[in-house]
Amino acid sequence: MEANKKRFSSSLIRQGKYRFFTLTMPSDVLAKCSFVSTRDEDPKEGFQRLLDKNRANEIAKYIDSGKGSIPNAIVVSAQTDAKFKEIAGGKTIEFEVHPKSLLVLDGQHRVFGFSLAHSTVRVPVVIYNGLSRTEESRLFIDINTKQRPVPNELLLDIKRLAEYETDDEAVLNNIFNLFHNEPSSPLLGLLSASKRTTGKINRVSFYAAIRPIIPAFRDKPPREAFDVLAYYLDAFLNGLRTLKCENRVTNPIVFRAIMAFFPEVAQRVKDKFNIYSFDAFLEILTPFFSKVSSTKINKASYSYKELYDHFSGNFRITFTI
Repeated sequence: MEANKKRFSSSLIRQGKYRFFTLTMPSDVLAKCSFVSTRDEDPKEGFQRLLDKNRANEIAKYIDSGKGSIPNAIVVSAQTDAKFKEIAGGKTIEFEVHPKSLLVLDGQHRVFGFSLAHSTVRVPVVIYNGLSRTEESRLFIDINTKQRPVPNELLLDIKRLAEYETDDEAVLNNIFNLFHNEPSSPLLGLLSASKRTTGKINRVSFYAAIRPIIPAFRDKPPREAFDVLAYYLDAFLNGLRTLKCENRVTNPIVFRAIMAFFPEVAQRVKDKFNIYSFDAFLEILTPFFSKVSSTKINKASYSYKELYDHFSGNFRITFTI
């Protein structure tokens, strides 16, 4: 066999009108003969121009670390330059290693990452052969629109199991779980742990709202952070009920504005009472809710900062010695 030709054991699969071959090959071989657009003269430049190099670099580092695996198959279409052949009824395939042998239909960033990596791994590959440009285009659209990424909420939920959590994420996870599970939680029944659910605060929105105030609890256990925040949210929800808009607490913009407002309220509670309790937060917030606009809360949909500024401005007005 010529030096620029490669043979691999394969399995021939039929799905509807399509025939394709499944096999594995070294990642460096795949990188040398793959490209991402039939309109690019230079396959290497095509990767760099059309794709995110930072994402590809992350994949390369992951491969070079030797600590993980990428089992998802790369889907490609053999081109004329491949001089693709099936041997022994599809049990073996042969093609020429040429920069434009294989058009990538799915897995572009992984292939780009393989080209940047220093090490080589064995990669599962699916090869279509004999497709027209129309069929390639339709497969590309089908593959890249019908696949759904794993929700960020679920990824955050399982990061602890994977031992990938940062210190802040570990704290946020503990606080979220307390609000999600504790009978005394003012948000009981209003949180969604692993997916987006209408009328509930998902994990991504909760983390985004709580993360900026985590430094205030840096040396405190999650239980203490939960207790203080629960007192605050309980008192705030009491005020929202007077405005008949307590259901808005699950809106991500409103919830984030409420949590951004927490440090100002907590500071005044500490200055006046030197202790955090529901009654202390309620006393500080009650005059404030006589000034707050329910319309602002009900119509908040774009910027939490705008609603926070409304809270903060009215809070200063109600301040008395």
